[in-house]
Amino acid sequence: QVHLVESGGGLVQAGDSLRLSCAASGGTSSSNTMGWFRQAPGKEREFVAAITWSGGSTGYADSVKGRFTISRDNAKNTVILQMNSLKPEDTAVYYCACRMYNGRVDYIYPYQYDYWGQGTQVTVSS
Repeated sequence: QVHLVESGGGLVQAGDSLRLSCAASGGTSSSNTMGWFRQAPGKEREFVAAITWSGGSTGYADSVKGRFTISRDNAKNTVILQMNSLKPEDTAVYYCACRMYNGRVDYIYPYQYDYWGQGTQVTVSS
């Protein structure tokens, strides 16, 4: 059983930055893939970024490439999403997710992940 807790969300202006953290406990391993997803009101949950624990390979949605960076600290079981140049379109609840095996960064759909955090709200005003 993996427990995930997100933090770092808030209310910012367009162009500002936020740093989201995901603390994982209970069963992380080198086979895991960690992902960030987001969900705006009335919208489907969408992929943002992913990283593998073992090698640190990363993947990003086209909408955030060049603005967001995902990273991890294996010793601390923590995944970071650094968000720069934020836009109002980035407003959503951001979720951390964990896939338990076959670590790869091409898992871009929510059903491919096994555990989820509670989410943290990011609001970007114009």
